Amino acid sequence: MEIRYYKQYSSNLQRDMEFKVYGHTGKPVLFVPCQAGRFWDFEGFKMIDVWAKWIDQGLVTVYSMDTIDGETYANEGGDCAYRTQLHEKWYNYAIDELVPMIKKLNAERNGGREDLIMIFGASLGGMHAANFFFRRPDIFGSVLAMSGLYEPGPYFPKDYMDEILYNNSPAIFLKNLPDDHHYIKMYNERKIFIISGQGAWEDVAVDSTNNLKRALDSKGINAHIDLWGYDVNHDWPWWYKQCDYYVPQIIF
Repeated sequence: MEIRYYKQYSSNLQRDMEFKVYGHTGKPVLFVPCQAGRFWDFEGFKMIDVWAKWIDQGLVTVYSMDTIDGETYANEGGDCAYRTQLHEKWYNYAIDELVPMIKKLNAERNGGREDLIMIFGASLGGMHAANFFFRRPDIFGSVLAMSGLYEPGPYFPKDYMDEILYNNSPAIFLKNLPDDHHYIKMYNERKIFIISGQGAWEDVAVDSTNNLKRALDSKGINAHIDLWGYDVNHDWPWWYKQCDYYVPQIIF
């Protein structure tokens, strides 16, 4: 397997940001690590073992990004406004700086072809993946979000909300999307997979997944939303199994 490492200076974040690339050709896939995770977690937590069969066949190239969750969502004692503003800068880094780099690298290996990006992640990475997708379906063609929370809680106080946090809470902002918004047609041309277990540490994810489902249903947005069994915990071994099951439905 071909593995490449990149570091680029982010003007949005005013710091160096790193990412790794796994594969030589195929559909671009963006992996968002779990809470406060790093760009090497795709390897470190063995998700690479699940994806190796698709990477080695040249079906996908996985781009594993870095997070700054420790300063934003996971920094629960910090100033809320600062945290949301910094998170939005990270989002803008991803959209305005990382995505163009992914497109450039992908086009170099695919004869100049520019593909929509699949995005996936679990836990807070699942929330980020869904949020990126629902904010920019013109960039992302599919999403696999596992065990995510699609509202501010429990990362922010229950009585706190600002415009930035609202715009990063898909279970909330989708409810208020105008019925004639052009994104609705776009969503229905994409592949949306929202998954959660119902075992240990998944209770909040189940509630949030159901809230997101209600928001999607209210707008006529088609999505594959699945709740796995009560033995399915909020943990990597189950996310491996969910990827193994759903990814072929997304990339083929």
